[in-house]
Amino acid sequence: MIIDRQRVITAFREYVSAYDADDIKIKLKTDHTFRVAAFCHRIAKGEGLDTELSWLCGMLHDIGRFEQVRRFGTFNDALSVDHAVFGADLLFKEGLIGRFATDLSDEERCTVETAIRLHSRYRLPDGIPEGRLKYCKLLRDADKIDILYVNSMIPPEDIYDIPEERFRTSKVSEEVRQCFLNGETVLRSIRKHPADYIVGQVCLAFEIEFPESRRIAKQQGNIEKILSFEPEDPDTAEWFGYMRANFWNIIDSKYNDQ
Repeated sequence: MIIDRQRVITAFREYVSAYDADDIKIKLKTDHTFRVAAFCHRIAKGEGLDTELSWLCGMLHDIGRFEQVRRFGTFNDALSVDHAVFGADLLFKEGLIGRFATDLSDEERCTVETAIRLHSRYRLPDGIPEGRLKYCKLLRDADKIDILYVNSMIPPEDIYDIPEERFRTSKVSEEVRQCFLNGETVLRSIRKHPADYIVGQVCLAFEIEFPESRRIAKQQGNIEKILSFEPEDPDTAEWFGYMRANFWNIIDSKYNDQ
């Protein structure tokens, strides 16, 4: 398919211009959107998927974030709305998609809607048709890659509003260590200590599914930046050393990457 990218970009900028340009949350999500769209294109090209449809998914995946901030003043879905579902509803139930693309086939519309609606789920549900499932996974991969970038650039004390000293002296819970060893993402509900959140950031990469996505994540070097954190607690410092030495081995073992 062919997407008029300039039309999409112009419509996106016009849409975002209705929100408070001085709000750092708006800028963060605007910048995030363009990076995720670029990653979607790159992953799709590497995996032989439709680069135009993939790019469009990336451009629209967080459209619900802007209205979420205006209505609720937060990106915390638990305190407001599920931003992915909210965005998909704005686009495909309230007709916002018409501002960005009008010539999508029924299957393309369903693919974009499904990918956006499900991109923030902890796990994708069963029963998604294979053709749509690939784009769901691709969008989730691109989103995770950029989240790793953001997490590598912003100190954890600023992300989680926890004093730096608490991160430095923190333990890592056994349940969170086990997630790392198993190559699994970490549920928020099992995080007990500040350092658990840093381990959770790294574990996000364990469910980056496409080989091209993992190549990009490795090239970015953001895992290494996150793991460069230096705890003062001796046991936690030893654990971070273990993670630095073994992260990519666990990835390679899980996906049989070479």
